[in-house]
Amino acid sequence: MSRPMNEPFVAAETVPAETEALVTRFHQQLNAIRTQVRRVIVGQEDVVEHLLLTLLIGGHCLITGMPGTAKTLLVRTLANALGLTFKRVQFTPDLMPTDITGTDIIEEDITTGHRRWTFVPGPIFTHVLLADEINRTPPKTQAALLEAMQEHSVTVRGTTHKLAPPFLVLATQNPIELEGTYPLPEAQLDRFVFNVLLDYLSAEDEVEVVERNTMHMELPTIEACTSAAEIMEFQWLVRQVPVSDEMQRYAVDLIRATRPGEAIAPERVRRYVRYGASVRATQFLCLAAKARALTQGRYHVTPEDLRSLMLPVLRHRVLTNYQAESDGVSVDDVLKDVVER
Repeated sequence: MSRPMNEPFVAAETVPAETEALVTRFHQQLNAIRTQVRRVIVGQEDVVEHLLLTLLIGGHCLITGMPGTAKTLLVRTLANALGLTFKRVQFTPDLMPTDITGTDIIEEDITTGHRRWTFVPGPIFTHVLLADEINRTPPKTQAALLEAMQEHSVTVRGTTHKLAPPFLVLATQNPIELEGTYPLPEAQLDRFVFNVLLDYLSAEDEVEVVERNTMHMELPTIEACTSAAEIMEFQWLVRQVPVSDEMQRYAVDLIRATRPGEAIAPERVRRYVRYGASVRATQFLCLAAKARALTQGRYHVTPEDLRSLMLPVLRHRVLTNYQAESDGVSVDDVLKDVVER
């Protein structure tokens, strides 16, 4: 079963069997994916859920965490469980844009002697792209991802090449190493749905990690639970979850409250925020809330869906000023205040 993303929603009462079967399949597959991921990854339940939400709305995710917190392992495990093609690019200072997008080369036909340009695809032509340590490469190379993340296409020498859906960029960055790093420009940060923080594990989970990785030579084999075609179907289903006018207005108010020039902005925002979130943040917040509602078995968005996703959706879109840095106030502190008020 396959539907185009722009096909109008058919009311559930007109096709109850088809709708019910698709929703049932949706939850079965998500549970199977979580089970496979837990065979390798210990803890980090919130991070796994945010990655699944990213996939379900067709977005991209930035993963920020200390070295050794299994960022790369998590992404690779998830890609295997999804049954999608996976490629990893280690971002380094000498990485060139063509190393990611691919390039045209001249090929010669040995029988005729004629030469022609042939496009050699880069690693970006995959379903799941792991951009490892994305902040270690210069802005010129970082910008090579912009078109792919927004338009799902790559343009080389004036020719546009489409990427096969679903296309998902999962980028990792180290928050503590500043030397030899290049902060991501705001235009690129705004294209990531979430910025999730991969924190340290609890003591119990850390003991389990040590036990798993010191007793066995190899990691468990991950079984594919779904396919690209089925994921596209799930993405269509997520977008059919209704959002009431009140919830849309609430989402708009939450985002507008992060802008210091707005009347509804709290005092902490006016004091510590330099730039608030854009309209794209409102769209991503509503889309992510739809996906969260459906994963929890609901067919409507609630205020809790919006509030719970505020931090990962906005922490990389709201820019604080020097006073916030001097007072030791983080972006998360400001956003929590917006939600409370």
